[in-house]
Amino acid sequence: MSTPATPRATLVVASQVYPPDPTSVGQHVRDAAVEMAQRGYRVIVYTSNRGYENPEVRFPRREILDGVEVRRLPLSGFGKSSILLRIVGGLSFTLQASFRCLFVRHLRLMLVSTSPPMCGLAAVIVRTFRKVDVTFWAMDLNPDQMVALGKARPDSLMVRAFDWLNRRILKCSRSVVALDRFMAERINRKVNVDDKMFVMPPWPHEDHIESVAHDENPFRMEHQLSDKIVIMYSGNLSLASPVTTIVDAARRVEDLQEIVFLFVGGGMGKKSIDDLIARESPPNIRSLPYQPIETLRYSLSAADVHLVSVGNDVVGICHPCKIYGSMAVSRPILCLGPRPSHATEIVDGENIGWTVEHGDVDRAESLIREIQRTSREQRIEMGQRARDIVDRRFTKSKLCTAFCDAIEYGPKKGDNAVNS
Repeated sequence: MSTPATPRATLVVASQVYPPDPTSVGQHVRDAAVEMAQRGYRVIVYTSNRGYENPEVRFPRREILDGVEVRRLPLSGFGKSSILLRIVGGLSFTLQASFRCLFVRHLRLMLVSTSPPMCGLAAVIVRTFRKVDVTFWAMDLNPDQMVALGKARPDSLMVRAFDWLNRRILKCSRSVVALDRFMAERINRKVNVDDKMFVMPPWPHEDHIESVAHDENPFRMEHQLSDKIVIMYSGNLSLASPVTTIVDAARRVEDLQEIVFLFVGGGMGKKSIDDLIARESPPNIRSLPYQPIETLRYSLSAADVHLVSVGNDVVGICHPCKIYGSMAVSRPILCLGPRPSHATEIVDGENIGWTVEHGDVDRAESLIREIQRTSREQRIEMGQRARDIVDRRFTKSKLCTAFCDAIEYGPKKGDNAVNS
């Protein structure tokens, strides 16, 4: 009689978003889940059965994608129309995921991120009852973000409860992953986790990104951009990434008929752009929804310059993930944000674009006119430098592998786990 095969160790992932939902966080979680499955783990992802931006979109309850078992939970996402609905949906998802994880066989590893913000509670619950090594991936920080944006008082009961939860998840995690040094410093002020901290940015979605020449790009043809210099914001336009300064400057440069400002994606901040277009029809400002991941290479490459914004009060709280995709398609960056910050340090330090602070509309206008005067060859040269930085520091093969090592092995005994 043959001996049964040894059961595979199981990794469970709790994330409210997962492909085919187009959100960036879900795409990064998917990359890590697939690599862990390729390493021989049984990987189960608990996620929402509805679209994050549009809750009317529904996904299959169960399916296997790229070797990963995806299990979608009901009543776990009600859209982003209000903070209350987001909290209710996030809490419902967290409690359902916690309960499911408690009964997973051969559970060894657990990965939680900050989607939804209270998802760390699932890890705390499961870690209390099961022997599991937890990796906490801090994609952003709450309640810090709510306080910074004026959505909650620092001394409110909700904020104090969130901070208590943060301290619990930081203490019970074997590995903590922060996206930049500013975020690592803020996390360490809650609980010092230097001995198990990994600092690594998220990688660009290289499987769906490549630089496409303008004259071969169907996106530019479809949207009649062939003779335009396109300054593009692509992705989630949240309240943490305001673009008012650039929009105000755009209204001043309507005489530059070859310049187009194109906002592609969604988010709570996108509504103000759409309202402006509906109300005043500015000739140089356009809006498009999220583009399918399969055509991302065309939409990102349609830009001549990519706009990246970091709010003044969210340095170390939110990370400018979109900068890597913009650099990966060999485009220079127009960075709107304070100094110092992760994004401005990259742009200024590597000479791959321009930086302007929030509220400085005069300088923003001046830079836009400078971009218009900059030759195509100079923009290409800056874009190539940006791509070279990605190849040296931010490749998926390097960062996703390091991230999965943090999940699988944790910090090496006796070593300082902080990476630059």
